[in-house]
Amino acid sequence: MAHETHHAQLLGDAAFTDEELARACGVQLTWVHEHVQAGVLSLDSGSGQWRFASTTLVRARRIARLESDFDADPQLAALTADLIEEVAELRRRLAALQPR
Repeated sequence: MAHETHHAQLLGDAAFTDEELARACGVQLTWVHEHVQAGVLSLDSGSGQWRFASTTLVRARRIARLESDFDADPQLAALTADLIEEVAELRRRLAALQPR
């Protein structure tokens, strides 16, 4: 069985500016600002600037894709993203409880 090795850089909090987040999600900068103001995306609270954690990038990309693919309302896309994140967390917890 062949194993592939993937190298990735783990980024932490305040890793992205609003422009970088918009570019990474393939959306306009106004999309980012509107979603922050609506409470759908959160800023990194420690920076005091428009900076976003890497986890917010994952969430933003998911929401942008839901809005684009399903023509979803931003709040509905955010709710769906919340549910996807919750299911993933529950699956991680369940896997941790499984005997090895």
